[in-house]
Amino acid sequence: SFTRALRTPPQSLLHSSGPEWTENNKLWVQHVSTAPCNRMDVVNLQEELDLLLFQRGARELGLCSVRRELFSQCFDELLRQVTITCVERGILMMRVQDEIEMTIAAYQTLYESGIIYGLRKALQAEQDTIDLETKIVDLETENRDLERQVAEQKEICKVIGKREEDRRKLEERKRNVEIEALKRSNQQIKVFFPFSTFFVGTVNSLPGVI
Repeated sequence: SFTRALRTPPQSLLHSSGPEWTENNKLWVQHVSTAPCNRMDVVNLQEELDLLLFQRGARELGLCSVRRELFSQCFDELLRQVTITCVERGILMMRVQDEIEMTIAAYQTLYESGIIYGLRKALQAEQDTIDLETKIVDLETENRDLERQVAEQKEICKVIGKREEDRRKLEERKRNVEIEALKRSNQQIKVFFPFSTFFVGTVNSLPGVI
C-alpha cells in the first residue's frame, strides 16, 4: 500500500525497482545506485539524453519506440534522484509513472486493434473489388454473347423474311399467270360460243335430223 511504501527505506525501495533477468540458469538483479545527485548530474543527464536521441535516430514527432524507451530510462533516473532526496515524492512519481504506462499500454492496444481492423477492412474491400471486377468481366462476356445471339437471330429473321418475300412474289407471279390463262380461256370461250350455237342450230335444221 501507499502507507507501507512510505515506511520503506529509500535503498530498499530503489533495489525493489531494479530490473531482473535470467542468464545461464541464474537470476540476475540490477541494483539501483543510491548515490545522491546534484545540478550537474541533471545537466549531464539531459545532454546524454539528447545525444542518445540523435545517435539512435529517434523521431521528433509521431509514435517512436526509440524515443519512448530513452525518455522512459531518463524518467527512471529522475525517479531515482527524487526518491533519494524525498521518498514520498519518489513513491508518488512511481504511481504516476505506472498510471502513464498503463494508459499508454491501453492506447497501444486500441491502436493495434484499429490497425488490425483497418487492415481487415482494407483486405475485405480489396477482395470485394476483385469480386466486382470479376463480375463485371463475366457480365461483359455475357453481354457480348447476348449481342452475338441477337445479331444471329436478326440475320436469321432477315433470311427468313427474304425467303418469304421471294415465295410471296413467286406465288403472286403464278397467280398472275393463272389469271391471265383464265382470262385468255374465257376470251376464247366468248369468241367460240356464238359459232358453236350457230353450228348446232344449223345441224338441227337439216332434214332427217331429229
